Amino acid sequence: MVQSEIREPVPQRVGDIDLFIEGDVLYAAMLDSIAAASRSVRMESYIFAADEVGWRFAEALGERARAGIDVRLHLDAAGVRGAASTALQRSMMERGVHVKYFHRWVRRRPLRYNRRNHRKLLVIDEDLAYVGGFNIHRQSSREFYGARRWRDTHAAFTGTLAAEAAKVFDAFWRGHRRWLPTRSDTGAAALIPSSSRACQRRIHCLYSDAFASARERIYLSTPYFVPDLRTQRSLIEAARRGVDVRLLVPASSDVPIASWAAQAVYAVLLAAGVSIFRYVPRMLHTKTAVVDGSWAALGTANLDYRSFFLNYELVLALREPRLCAVLEQHFLADLAQSVPIAAQVWERRSWAQRLLESLGWALRRWL
Repeated sequence: MVQSEIREPVPQRVGDIDLFIEGDVLYAAMLDSIAAASRSVRMESYIFAADEVGWRFAEALGERARAGIDVRLHLDAAGVRGAASTALQRSMMERGVHVKYFHRWVRRRPLRYNRRNHRKLLVIDEDLAYVGGFNIHRQSSREFYGARRWRDTHAAFTGTLAAEAAKVFDAFWRGHRRWLPTRSDTGAAALIPSSSRACQRRIHCLYSDAFASARERIYLSTPYFVPDLRTQRSLIEAARRGVDVRLLVPASSDVPIASWAAQAVYAVLLAAGVSIFRYVPRMLHTKTAVVDGSWAALGTANLDYRSFFLNYELVLALREPRLCAVLEQHFLADLAQSVPIAAQVWERRSWAQRLLESLGWALRRWL
């Protein structure tokens, strides 16, 4: 039974990290932080729409740039296509905002356009950073989109980790795609980019290792679930050794063909004991994982080919039990508003549905 949802009007502070699950609350905090910047503002976003939310951020960034603050905005060329506008860009650049587009279309190098900067990062003065799944658009705002706003997760943090986030941004801005902070694997929290000089598929390995080490439970939320064979095997092996593996996906996706590709692997996962649930109230866009209540990850990476092998992503990995507990609570609250997929019912799906799944799976590397 799907229960009515209850959402918190303020971020949850857990140790040194704030967790956000409401877009309006996050946007207000980010705008306040931008307004308070005294030295620099660094921002990355996959989508930066020319809508009510996007213009609020454009005005805030422009105001800081006009005040003499170093403001840099890194946007993905494919992500903003159709969402941004020339007027929005001109407004910011005329005020002194440095705007850069990642991998613009070049006819001589068409495949490069398929590798995207999917990161969402905001760093203020090297002292405060935000990272997570929220884009800059009205779809994540209750004020402008209503009750059907997208469900997402974001985090804010300060201190050494925020300073590392600034360095991660700067390296990527300069074109160093595999630069990695020297302290990224220490402490209770770590900022993990997609790749480094030592590992080209760093986030893929991160999740695979976490699933392989699970002993009690794995709770996963992802809007786009198109797992490669290694990820499938990790989840299947975990379920077969008695781990409670639960996967939460959207009941209705903004990219239907991605759902078809996901559904192509449901049968084998269900047969192995993986529990799959569809989140009903709205579009699920959160990307979180919690393993055994002792390890968690949130950020921009989906559990799909694009995030693991193509896109540039950013994940916050956590080994803080209190944070893991809060993320588990969020997951279980979402689960209460979801419907399970029964293995027996799934086996009886139509041949038309199976054909759509085959089509989605054939295109899985391009979704």
